[in-house]
Amino acid sequence: MVIGLPFIFLLVGAGFYVGWNIGANDSANCMGTALGAGLISFKTVVILVSIFAFLGAVLQGHHVMETIGKGIVKEDLGVVAVLVALICSGFFVTLATFFKIPTSTSQAIVGGVVGVGLAAGAKVDFAKFITIAESWIICPILVLALAFALSHLLGFFIRRIKTSRIVVQTVLGRLVIMSVCYVAYSMGANNAGNAVGPIANLGIIHPTILLCIGGIAIGVGAATYGQKVADTVGKGITPLDVQGAFVAQISAAFGMHLYSMLGIPVSTSAAIVGAVMGVGLVKGAKAINKKTIVTILVGWVLTPSLAASASFLMFKVITKAF
Repeated sequence: MVIGLPFIFLLVGAGFYVGWNIGANDSANCMGTALGAGLISFKTVVILVSIFAFLGAVLQGHHVMETIGKGIVKEDLGVVAVLVALICSGFFVTLATFFKIPTSTSQAIVGGVVGVGLAAGAKVDFAKFITIAESWIICPILVLALAFALSHLLGFFIRRIKTSRIVVQTVLGRLVIMSVCYVAYSMGANNAGNAVGPIANLGIIHPTILLCIGGIAIGVGAATYGQKVADTVGKGITPLDVQGAFVAQISAAFGMHLYSMLGIPVSTSAAIVGAVMGVGLVKGAKAINKKTIVTILVGWVLTPSLAASASFLMFKVITKAF
């Protein structure tokens, strides 16, 4: 497919915009718990998130990129369709970020791709779409159960350690910082493909270059706008101590990394929110801020629905007008 340079710049800009949204919204899932527990400064955590998200994008982002690129819509999409999918999905994530709601860029881009695919009359693999949608439910339940079990297990061992409490807290604090890096890596591996997958559908830019663009965009988003949603994740769902922050981070990272290897774009927000809820349930259901959870759940439902509807309608309007 031969595409003019101006359109290539537009496509890269749209992909960068979606990547920026991932950094602005989803990076909170990497750093929210560590910031909420008061373990690290925002500046330091942004540097760590940017480095490890970039590494995850470049080293393992191709699995999800292939799914977004040709796994959902089996036919080649035109430049206009790709631009519409990226812009619409990015817009609704920006909206959620503005209101400090951790939403899913994965859900938004999948919704945008499905919507524009239907509008273009392309073949949509609904079996693949259902598999992805199921992961949005299964993944948070999986990490919730894992976080709940790990909280009990870690608490059991800590109670039997005879070392001073200060030493235990120091070690846990270091582990939390390491888990931030692991979550960031998993986020890059699972989410960078969301930003550039639709562009990969066109086959005009080398996949590694696209993943580099996605990884850089995530870092920029985290640095410029990531703190808003981080407060919701770190403090809005349930108060976290050092032990809880570590368990939530490592559980969410494991869930995301597992699905990344399967090439399934999961919700980073769903993973970390599920993990934080799992930690909170150890203290009892009353420890969880139910109003915040409801707000987040509403955002998860609306984001893919609105992205799909907007992409469908915008593409129809553009094609009829021009």
